[in-house]
Amino acid sequence: MPSASSNHPGLVIIGGGPAGLMAAEVARNAGVEVDLYEAKGSVGRKFLIAGKGGMNLTHGEARADFVQRYGARAPEVGQWLDDFDADAVRAWARGLGVETFVGTSGRVFPHDLKAAPLLRGWVHRLRESGVRFHVHHRWTGWNDDGSLRMATPAGELAIRADAVVLALGGGSWPQLGSDGAWQTWLAARGVAMTPLVPANCGFDIGWSEHIAGRHAGAPLKPVSIHFRDAAGTEHARQGECVITATGIEGSLIYAFSGPLRDAIAAHGEARLALDLAPDRTLERLCRDLARPRGSHSMSDHLRRQTGLTGVKAALLHEVLTREQFHDTDTLARTIKRLPLRLEKARPIEEAISSAGGVRLEALDQQMMLTAVPGTFCAGEMLDWEAPTGGYLFTACFASGRRAGLAAASRIKHLQAQPAG
Repeated sequence: MPSASSNHPGLVIIGGGPAGLMAAEVARNAGVEVDLYEAKGSVGRKFLIAGKGGMNLTHGEARADFVQRYGARAPEVGQWLDDFDADAVRAWARGLGVETFVGTSGRVFPHDLKAAPLLRGWVHRLRESGVRFHVHHRWTGWNDDGSLRMATPAGELAIRADAVVLALGGGSWPQLGSDGAWQTWLAARGVAMTPLVPANCGFDIGWSEHIAGRHAGAPLKPVSIHFRDAAGTEHARQGECVITATGIEGSLIYAFSGPLRDAIAAHGEARLALDLAPDRTLERLCRDLARPRGSHSMSDHLRRQTGLTGVKAALLHEVLTREQFHDTDTLARTIKRLPLRLEKARPIEEAISSAGGVRLEALDQQMMLTAVPGTFCAGEMLDWEAPTGGYLFTACFASGRRAGLAAASRIKHLQAQPAG
């Protein structure tokens, strides 16, 4: 039995990531009392980690292209973005004293590239507005009477509120709090869900000991990826990726991680091709490699004529026999289309984000669970996905905003009803 109980005549938010913090901000600005509960000792931990390589808040590409980054969920996420899009994210950051810029890739960053100043300013503003933070409070489901069960350092607490926003994250980086434990409790309440799977993840290939031992961590740049999805659509994109001890990862792979993951689920494998020399045509490679090599070894000839060395040369040896490597036509064609067979996605715990979760069909237009009236959901715990590049944060902000405003509206409506 719970050791204590607490009644909040307002909004309870569970989860202190971007979606939960945004829900808290808009609800408090709407005049609603807000209590935010976080399982860890501080809020925004994943936000900070994601900003270590440069705080990529959103993306500067055209709206139509931006929305399409959400794939099958573009229509629904597009509605969230109608209220809070990339420009709104930049204006919001500016309101916290953080100016942003658009990088050469189109990604939007704070001028100092750091997440910590933005988060500190945001939390300070939330506290000043009256949002109450409760850390080391872990939600563990509902009690039989419908109250929220909360594990705290002082024992179990039962909490009642006029409305609840769940912003619990997905299943990636569980050490930061997003462990997906909430799936069991929501399923028990009849909430429709899709199993959590890794997104923006690396893949296992099964390298030889030579590749795994000598080239793990080596960047591949520039390269182009070529991939045919389940619908038969050809995809091609240039960028960068990284060889790992078990396979391959990096931004270029993350851009296709969803369809690659789904292909493996459907067929037991996914196949793609890498262009190791995207700046050279096949005809030029054939011509250059056909030149006499004299006393030079074939590997040295490859280096002299194409500039391919290190991990790119090693990959050619990985997929070609000695005879094929010495056939200049086969070698040139393999440089332009190096075949790779992906065996499985890396575990969800290693992924940058996750897909799956609460199905959007389980929510009404205002992000409320139809099976649990008064409970709203936002952020990565919902069944959508997007590549890296600022799209993840933007949708988390936008969904949190929509959920927070809707929850505040519900509370104000309830509070306006005559007593009894």
